[in-house]
Amino acid sequence: MFIGIDHGTTAMRFAGADACFKIPRKEATGFNMTDLARLTPYNTLDDIEGIAVTYSMGDNFSAITSIQNLTNRGLVSREGAGEHTGGGTRVFDEVKKSGIPAVAIPGLHRGSPTDPRFKAYSHQASPEKIGIAYEVTRHLGPDCIVCDISSNTVSLLVKDGRIVGGFDACLFAPGRVHGALDLDAIRAVDNRTISANDAFLQAGVGKTLTEDQQIPALAMFAAMECASLALLAPGAPVALCGSLAEAVEPGVTQLLGTRPLVLDEWTAARGLSAIAEAVFKKRVPDILGITIDLGMDHV
Repeated sequence: MFIGIDHGTTAMRFAGADACFKIPRKEATGFNMTDLARLTPYNTLDDIEGIAVTYSMGDNFSAITSIQNLTNRGLVSREGAGEHTGGGTRVFDEVKKSGIPAVAIPGLHRGSPTDPRFKAYSHQASPEKIGIAYEVTRHLGPDCIVCDISSNTVSLLVKDGRIVGGFDACLFAPGRVHGALDLDAIRAVDNRTISANDAFLQAGVGKTLTEDQQIPALAMFAAMECASLALLAPGAPVALCGSLAEAVEPGVTQLLGTRPLVLDEWTAARGLSAIAEAVFKKRVPDILGITIDLGMDHV
């Protein structure tokens, strides 16, 4: 069997063929590989044939790569947009030490095989969004728009079975917690009253809007991201994922004039599990246009 591990904003999510569980990121500092046994039919790690794992931004590599062959866990730097708790590091290192065949999924950045126009920005999506996109294509086919809405909002376009590009959390639509830095935030950073990362962590609608306006605003901006991506793939079906997908669906449906598919918070982990199976069992040459580099360890 195959396991997917989603390094999410608030929790680590783990999925196999028929089961899933999550651990809050702060609690994941106590993770052990034996925790994965609950996903297997006979409660043993011997059943695990391969793992696909994500870690932070994944911005230092562009191919799906054997976990043994990464430098600095696949990061340019730990500094950047996001909260650092140590849980994701613990999970990554325990998987690497286990000896079980495992690949790390890259994020989307300037080294990725996306439409060059999206490379106006350094980063388009973190690695777990690849798992989400892969799972959505299993439902909607090779052309689709994916919008993941929770603590932050990230949208991707898949066309002809390849990822074209996307909008990262710090670029366009806000989430509940995170968002792009506006004029007030830039001034505060320049005045050194707040760091840029802290400004990002406080730019979501949970901080900037009254409670009654938060879901309508999230729906509007999510619909705007989807509509803009549809310029490159008219008629592509839309999927909403993440913990707030169900809440914003009515507003997105009204604005887009079409009802999107709604998937749950386990979409990334399930998609990553399917990617692990595709890599280690089916031996596919790429995932959504992203090449696979297993190195010599798994030839």
